[in-house]
Amino acid sequence: MRDGVETVGTFLEIDPPHRIVFTWGWTQGSAVPPGSTRVVVTLRPEAGGTRLVLRHHDLPDDGERRHHAAGWQLYLDRLAVRLAGGNPGRDPNT
Repeated sequence: MRDGVETVGTFLEIDPPHRIVFTWGWTQGSAVPPGSTRVVVTLRPEAGGTRLVLRHHDLPDDGERRHHAAGWQLYLDRLAVRLAGGNPGRDPNT
């Protein structure tokens, strides 16, 4: 990320190809410190494809929930472009 901002986390559960759970936090700032939140990603077959559901737990307030929802949406949209064979372009956060 820009300005040396980094995220830190630990994998808590890996169940290929169904589920992954990890902790999440930022190395800078104190609103969401490393290990303070948990992300659960589940994958399941649906209509000839795969549904990805991402839930980010334990965010401290509405502002952080909105901030992280926008970030996850940005990167999930980029992933969809890549999976469709496209190039999502330069990462806007680097």
